[in-house]
Amino acid sequence: MPALSMFYGIIVRMQSEKGGKHHKPHIHAIYGDYELVVATDGEVLEGEFPAKQKKLLDAWIQIHEDELNANWKLLAEGEGYFKIAPLS
Repeated sequence: MPALSMFYGIIVRMQSEKGGKHHKPHIHAIYGDYELVVATDGEVLEGEFPAKQKKLLDAWIQIHEDELNANWKLLAEGEGYFKIAPLS
């Protein structure tokens, strides 16, 4: 699963899941022992995160929603992906 970005200890990954269990574009965010699956529109699909890191992730998703959707499309078509700037 490619790492799209890393910031403040949060690793953001994405993989295309044609016919997968979430049925919508989403990311997997990892922070220590926590993992959160979040749709590119911000809906939490699975998992949990500490409140502070969840706020940082939410802000990053809002800023980069178009890039996340573009990456989802590229991965779905087997064309790779591009890195997305971290939250700074």
